[in-house]
Amino acid sequence: MHTFLALLPIITVFVLLVVMRLSVKISMGTAYLVTALLALFVWQTNSAVVAAATVNGVIVALTVLYIVFGAILLLNTLKESGAIKSIRQGFMDISPDRRVQVIIVAWLFGSLVEGSSGFGTPSAVGAPLLLALGFPAMAAVMSVLIIQSTPVSFGAVGTPLLLGVWTGINNKEDVAAAVAPATVEQYLMQITANVGLLHALVGFLIPLILVSMLTRFFGEKRSFREGLAAWKFALFAGIAFTFPYYLVAHFLGPEFPSLVGGFVGLMIVVPAAKRGWFVPKEVFDFPERNKWESTWVGNLEDSQDDNKPTFSVFRAFAPYVIVIGVLILTRVVAPLKAFLTGELTTITLSNLFGTSITSKVQFGYSPGTVLILVSLLCIPLFSMSMKNFMRGWGNSGKTMISAAPALLLSVPMVQVFINSASGDMTAAGALPAMPMVLAQSAADWFSNAWPNVAPWIGALGAFIAGSNTVSNMMFSYFQFSTAQEVYSNIDASALVVALQAIGGAAGNMIAVHNVVAAAAVVGLINREGDIIRKTLIPMCYYVIQGGLIGQALITGSLGWTIAAVVFAALFLTVMSMNKGKASS
Repeated sequence: MHTFLALLPIITVFVLLVVMRLSVKISMGTAYLVTALLALFVWQTNSAVVAAATVNGVIVALTVLYIVFGAILLLNTLKESGAIKSIRQGFMDISPDRRVQVIIVAWLFGSLVEGSSGFGTPSAVGAPLLLALGFPAMAAVMSVLIIQSTPVSFGAVGTPLLLGVWTGINNKEDVAAAVAPATVEQYLMQITANVGLLHALVGFLIPLILVSMLTRFFGEKRSFREGLAAWKFALFAGIAFTFPYYLVAHFLGPEFPSLVGGFVGLMIVVPAAKRGWFVPKEVFDFPERNKWESTWVGNLEDSQDDNKPTFSVFRAFAPYVIVIGVLILTRVVAPLKAFLTGELTTITLSNLFGTSITSKVQFGYSPGTVLILVSLLCIPLFSMSMKNFMRGWGNSGKTMISAAPALLLSVPMVQVFINSASGDMTAAGALPAMPMVLAQSAADWFSNAWPNVAPWIGALGAFIAGSNTVSNMMFSYFQFSTAQEVYSNIDASALVVALQAIGGAAGNMIAVHNVVAAAAVVGLINREGDIIRKTLIPMCYYVIQGGLIGQALITGSLGWTIAAVVFAALFLTVMSMNKGKASS
């Protein structure tokens, strides 16, 4: 019964948002009430904790909205300056094929952004850029969410592992005893290598799945086949990213796999695309705009005109280069990072309502600040008038305000869910927080096939929290303990914790507040359920395939290896059998 009740908030979100297609405001508002009532009256959570979690959720939502505003402001500034025409032309000069463009912008450039900053920044940067290239708003959001899988575990210079997994396994006596004579730091490196390997084996197909989803839902023929026709280029781009990505994870650690993979991939794939290597002979484009479905279009749709570009491609694209450069510096240069995250530049609300919940706001470290400052830099860079810049500022504010209600309801619901443990854990019938109840029930039911289940736990955590880092914090130690109980083997437990991490990365594709934020930056409001229905497809591929490969690696079974190969083949075959023309 407690397992069912712990599932009820998630069921509420899924039924109202995905099945019934209600707005995210209604869906998340209802889910918040359900979660708060369960916490207060079933879990016996202290009312102060529920209040503190709610306030913390509102603060987190405001910080996300700050990033959303910065992303929209940069896009609107580039529009008002005319630079966006040059950016569009630059990508068209690489290839007019939308499949090639989405792989370069979403998969490779998006992975580079994820590696430098994480925390939803690929959506904030990539989705508006795709929109500016002439992609439908819905296609832009779907694309940037699908790629928030493989690079995510090493996003923000390795934060999901360095902070998430490390918090879960550090200072635990049983972990230290189990890994001895190795240290916990060495054990983290073993987990990191496993994460890189699993992501590489699963993720190299993501570009192919991405372009297939693009043609299925936004092509005139509504067919997966048009995407699969680009298999040579998609696999080439997949390997160009995942191969250096895995090598860095294995030999250097968690800080730079996504950064290096994205950079190396761009250096290899862009010149190849310009020369036409592996590019399909038939060019894929979207239908004419007057044939686009109304659900594809947001309120920021960019009008496509025939005016010639005003600036060189390098000058027009410079703001994005500066954003990436500054994000890398603020994450890698230790003194600068320490200053931006230190007491002088951090607003801290400690022990809200007398609880252990603390909120921190770091505006100096936020990608939103970088995006806003670079937007201001565009004024002299493009010789903009203040009138045009302020028009972009006003339009950005309106879009942010329209996105605010959804985030201000969804994030507090998540925080209450995570902090729902019984007030007195020593009392009879005391319950751990709802996510842990679900995880423990799964372990009881599926322990014999735990590697297949472990990624789902990670994905659940990310779906709830909107963060791979938080998912790893919640569940890494639980995954370690479960693996030790089932296998009594430290190598097996390192693989299971890695499966937690890749599942948490995959869960970002459907995390509600990620979806809301990604939709907001292209003006796509109240279509979140439609987006999740699409991104559920690649998310399910990721966790199922990850589980099968993990089971094969842990058991050394040829049967599980064959199962992983067969599943990938069947997944692509089922897509290829789709003949299109179905409604999206």
